[in-house]
Amino acid sequence: MIRPFLDPSIFSDDAIDPDTLAANAALVAAARAGPDRWTFTADELHAARRAGLSPFRLQRPSARAVTTAAPGLHGPEVPIRVIAPAAGAPRGLYLHIHGGGWMLGAADMQDETLEATAERTGLVCCSVEYRLAPEHPYPAGPDDCEAAALWAAREAAARFGVDRLFIGGESAGAHLSVVTLVRLRDRHGLTHFHGANLLCGAFDLALTPSMRAQEEPLILARRDTEAFVARFLQNGEDRRDPDVSPLYADLRGMPPALFTCGTRDGLIDDTLFMAARWAAAGSAAELSLWPGGAHFFQGIDMKLAQRSNREIDAWLKRMADG
Repeated sequence: MIRPFLDPSIFSDDAIDPDTLAANAALVAAARAGPDRWTFTADELHAARRAGLSPFRLQRPSARAVTTAAPGLHGPEVPIRVIAPAAGAPRGLYLHIHGGGWMLGAADMQDETLEATAERTGLVCCSVEYRLAPEHPYPAGPDDCEAAALWAAREAAARFGVDRLFIGGESAGAHLSVVTLVRLRDRHGLTHFHGANLLCGAFDLALTPSMRAQEEPLILARRDTEAFVARFLQNGEDRRDPDVSPLYADLRGMPPALFTCGTRDGLIDDTLFMAARWAAAGSAAELSLWPGGAHFFQGIDMKLAQRSNREIDAWLKRMADG
């Protein structure tokens, strides 16, 4: 049976709109003009991102966010930031895991995005404050995400009156989302989640071909990924262990997933490879590719981001509505 796989035209330069071309040129120019991020400590990088000194849009805190906590598996409690829809009973719960190379970001740094998601989808959005490398290397972050997912499976009905659960995140957050789903199935016999929203995930920490070839500093270049991975994995872990690189996991029984990535993202192969493996394992996979999109362009103030974020929320709403 012969079927088209992908439309190759979306990868051509002609498919990139002028606004995206201009945004990409500005990102590259700023990266080349600025200081080398890897001369700074993790604390300094955190402070810079908190101050808005990054390509990503600085978001205001949500006035209606509340914090609860999940019991830790092998460490302290895991804080969870909750943003519910402003009106009406929620349709489900979305467990969000932020990106940042396993060492940057925080649960409160995407409040505006999660507020919009809550309003557009009717989902109560719960963002996980997992421990970060290099102070807390693997497996601390995955353990905390596993604990948060167990909390969601256990508490969703009693706390929020919902039983439809979703999980997702961007970059390292997409990686941690898949690791969490596999752990839930293998360690706890749980397949409670109804969908996975996976943006520009890093699914192979040994690096896929596109990531190895990414020299242009469009948010994330090869050197950056190697530095993030080196801080996350500090004890000689096998980078093709499925718990480290979920591209190599048994993906049978996974929920339907939306895979989203820009075509200029060094992690494009991670998305293409994982979506193919997801489908080959018998799980529904939808693929959304954006011509010219840099790594996690959804966090940048640009037209392409607005379109992609609305599409993602529409997918979550469709899945929540069943």
